[in-house]
Amino acid sequence: MKNNNGSIVRPALVLFALLSAFTGLLYPAAVTGAAQALFPAQAAGSLVVRDGKPVGSALIGQNFSDPKHFWGRPSATAPQPYNASASGGSNQGPLNPALADAVKARVEALRAADPGNTAPVPVDLVTASASGLDPDISPAAAHYQAARVARERGVPIDQVNALIVQNTQKPLWGVLGESRVNVLALNLALDASSTVR
Repeated sequence: MKNNNGSIVRPALVLFALLSAFTGLLYPAAVTGAAQALFPAQAAGSLVVRDGKPVGSALIGQNFSDPKHFWGRPSATAPQPYNASASGGSNQGPLNPALADAVKARVEALRAADPGNTAPVPVDLVTASASGLDPDISPAAAHYQAARVARERGVPIDQVNALIVQNTQKPLWGVLGESRVNVLALNLALDASSTVR
């Protein structure tokens, strides 16, 4: 009986090399080139640039903690908040005592930062998103913080609320998703419109 292993190995190796070149080199290069040609800003990371310098990405949240700025959703990434290389949620279910304790601590921190605010705390200010990188908050979460930001900056609350409205993105085509406010964009608009005291 004749051994056919030699006749099988050569076509298999050629097919392996061709598929590797196509799926590992040609296809990724074509998709990357098309993305850069059709969507250059998004392909470059949706960077937000001020004064010629990148200050962040519209797609990744930042850890704002200064009371003169709006705060985003909590981040569940480690070792630091909004670590894009460690994207992921906390994976804590609603019955997990650690989640309840974390939410309670976050509510207490928000209340301590603005003791006069007796409104209910919006859920997105005390719970992390699935990715841990969410750059957006709800308009309700932004308005919840408006009085604190206005007081800390010494500006009228109407000015702060107007900036929130100007920076609120509506659902895609009016139906897909929820209205949202990009925290970085809002804070940059706030910095541009008011003098920090």
